[in-house]
Amino acid sequence: MLSIGSNVGDRLGYLSGCVVLLGGAVRAVSPVYATLPWGGVRQEDFLNAIVLVEDPDADPPEWLRRAQRCEAAAHRTRQLRWGPRTLDVDVIDVEQARWTDPHLTLPHPRAHQRAFVLVPWLDVAPGAVLAGHGPVAELVAALPAAQRRSVHRRDDLTLGLP
Repeated sequence: MLSIGSNVGDRLGYLSGCVVLLGGAVRAVSPVYATLPWGGVRQEDFLNAIVLVEDPDADPPEWLRRAQRCEAAAHRTRQLRWGPRTLDVDVIDVEQARWTDPHLTLPHPRAHQRAFVLVPWLDVAPGAVLAGHGPVAELVAALPAAQRRSVHRRDDLTLGLP
């Protein structure tokens, strides 16, 4: 499962381009959400979505490579941690796998704290479970109310399957 977000330029276009680039591996895409920036850096709001992907030939490092290819296609630069970006693609979960290396940790170490990940994920997969943390529905319910209110579903914006 991938979390995608953009807050620079053609935000919806960058999200759509990522979904297209992921191609036939995409099984479902959440509604688009407008979300407040996370991490304390002043910047524009994000558009975020969750992409459920499946490819039996892709291990966690391969999903990271695919995520990075999507970011490169959107001309992503890494100048400021948690700063503005054309496209951010995070690998959140790969089949409940536990993975730790210098480049990738699964499940994503902060996913359980992020409304912009959990709320759209719950929307597209109501029975989802985040490995080591429990059902996504319970994680959403445990978030502070202000965090839950920081994500707004945008039914006027859609991302379709490729």
